Formats: sequence, structure tokens, C-alpha cells
Amino acid sequence: MTAQNRTLIAFIAFIVIALVAPFFLYPVYLMKILCFALFACAFNLLLGYGGLLSFGHAMFFGGASYFTGHIAKVWGWSPELAILAGTACAALLGLVAGFIAIRRAGIYFAMVTLALAQMFFFFALQAPFTGGEDGIQSIPRGHLFGIINLRNDMALYFFVLAIFTFGFLFIYRVIHSPFGQVLKAIRENEPRAISLGYKTDNYKLITFVISATFAGLAGGTKAIVFQISSLTDVMWQMSGEVVLMTLVGGMGTIFGPIVGALVIVTMQNYLAAFGEWVLIIQGVVFVIVVLAFRKGIVGEFTAWLERREQRKRIAQEEAAAPRTATAKPETV
Repeated sequence: MTAQNRTLIAFIAFIVIALVAPFFLYPVYLMKILCFALFACAFNLLLGYGGLLSFGHAMFFGGASYFTGHIAKVWGWSPELAILAGTACAALLGLVAGFIAIRRAGIYFAMVTLALAQMFFFFALQAPFTGGEDGIQSIPRGHLFGIINLRNDMALYFFVLAIFTFGFLFIYRVIHSPFGQVLKAIRENEPRAISLGYKTDNYKLITFVISATFAGLAGGTKAIVFQISSLTDVMWQMSGEVVLMTLVGGMGTIFGPIVGALVIVTMQNYLAAFGEWVLIIQGVVFVIVVLAFRKGIVGEFTAWLERREQRKRIAQEEAAAPRTATAKPETV
């Protein structure tokens, strides 16, 4: 089975499970997984395929959350327009931050993004429209297109699922487009890509903006789901969480960020009774994954499937090869 067929089967299975899941599990819990899964997929585009480690992606996630919440509550916009406006603000932030950050590489790039995110954190803390430490509360869910009442958790869940599916398919298309192939080449050997005539800074900036845009889409959607935008969404710990999700699930894989988000969010929800010990448990899980699953959960599983298919192919080739009979030595 080819990798493309495996991806198609996995995606169909995911959609079927996602459509059935809200009838058995709490829809708000599932919506939280979808929001963070989209956030992790957006980050994985930048890190896993672009090779750029950002410690400031909470700026786009939380920034879109604040803008969406303010627009929906104060301006009274419908939820779909509020989310689109928040996403557009995240894209603008990504353009400005990316223009500054891509001039550096490696750990310097990561530190620049962290510094910019901390600047935005203090802006969110001091700005009058963000509510300070209280955040923006009681954000109305409203009516989708003026018709569907999103106060119904089931209706909101399928809306969030549609947003996630759109974001996932868009990112998948970017990865498997000629643009994505050039991006992978830049990740593997940037000087070689430059020698071939590619303007690598432009590719990295576009990737950064796309990643920031979909991180903002996830943040804006989360604000509507939980009806609150808070400093938690823009703190540096949020940037660390999305890195953790990507690495646990499998950096540079299609479904790795989804699995990583599922693992981390589930741990946070079902181990909440342990209080601060949740962070220690997450740290232990991260250490185990790094030591035992170097490529992440999905990455190691995919590598195991590839090795298995390769062994089968070699066995089939050996079985199909003609057996040459050994000639008996002549007797005198």
C-alpha cells in the first residue's frame, strides 16, 4: 500500500470517528481537541516542513482569540465573521513578525519569535480592550449565518469540525504542492536551494504567514467555543504546549499533530485532579517519547509500516526470482 493510500484511509477513518464521537463523548472536550489539533498542524507546517522552530506561536493563537472575542462581543459581529477577522489579524501579525524573524536562523530565529510573543503578551495585559488579567469573558456564540444557533454544543461541534477539516486539507495541499517540495528542499539544504535560484527568504516568510494564519483560525475558533479569551492563550507556555504536541505526535508527519493534541488535551482534562502534577506527568511522557519514539508516535508507526512492507517486497522478489540449479560435478 502506498503512502498516499494510507493517508486517504486514515483521513476517512478520522472523519468517520469525528462524526460519531460527539454522540458518545462530551462535545466541548472534542472541540478543544480539534482547535489544538489545527493549531499543532499549523505549527507543524513551519517546524516539520519548513525547519523553523518558533517559540512565539501563542502570539497568533491568542491574538486571534482576543480579536475574535472583542469583535463578537463589542461589535456584535456574527461568529463566522468574527473568526475570519481574528484570523486576518493573526495573518497580519504573522507578516510583521515573520518579516523580522526570518532574517535570523536556528536558535536566533526561535529567540526572536519568543521576544516578539512576550511583547504581545504585555500588550494584551495592558491594552484596554483585552480586559487585563480577567480577559474577555461571556463572548457570545451567536448564530451561524444568522440561522444556526451555536449555543447548541452539537451544532457548534460540527461547525468546528468543518473549520478543522478545511484547515487540515489546506495545509495538506500546501505540503504536497510544488511550493511544499521547495520548502522541504530548503529545510534539508538551504544553500543548495539558493544555488538553484530559489529565494528562500520569500518561501520562509510565506510559510510563516500561512502557519500564523491557521494558528489564528484555531485561536479564534477556541474563543467562540469557550466564550473567553485570556492571557493563558498568549503566554509562552502555550507556545511550549504546541511544540510538545507536535513532537509527541510526530514532527513532519500529516497526522502527528492531531495525535499529539489528542494525547496532551486528554491528559490535561482527565488528570486535572492532580493539579500542578499534570505538568510533571506531561514532562515524563515527553521524555519517554523522546527516548523511545524519536520520530513521535505517528512517525514511528509509519516507519514500522514502511519496514514491514519493504520486508514483504523483498520476500516476494526473492520468491519470484528463478532458482538456478547447481550443476553436479562430473564423476570420473
